[in-house]
Amino acid sequence: MRDGAARRLAEAIERRGLAAPGRLLADAHRPLSPLLTDLGAAIGPLLSAAVGSRAADLRSILDDPRGLDRVIEELDHRPSQGPRADPG
Repeated sequence: MRDGAARRLAEAIERRGLAAPGRLLADAHRPLSPLLTDLGAAIGPLLSAAVGSRAADLRSILDDPRGLDRVIEELDHRPSQGPRADPG
C-alpha cells in the first residue's frame, strides 16, 4: 500500500474533527487486522459501488497488513486542529 491512501484517510478524518476517535478506533481494531484484510477482499466490489472513488484507498488500507498502523502513524503525525480552550 502506498502511504498516500493512509495520508488521505487521515486528512479526511482530521478535517471532520474526528482525529481522536478515529485514532482510538483504529488502535482498538489493530488486533483484527488479519480479519479486516480478508474482509477487504470480500467486500471490495461492494465498497466500489458504495463509496466510489474512495474505495481504492479503503481497499488498499484493508489489504495491507500494516494498513491500520499507517493510518495511526498519519493521525499521530498530524497537528491537532480541534477546538481549544482559552487559557485566559
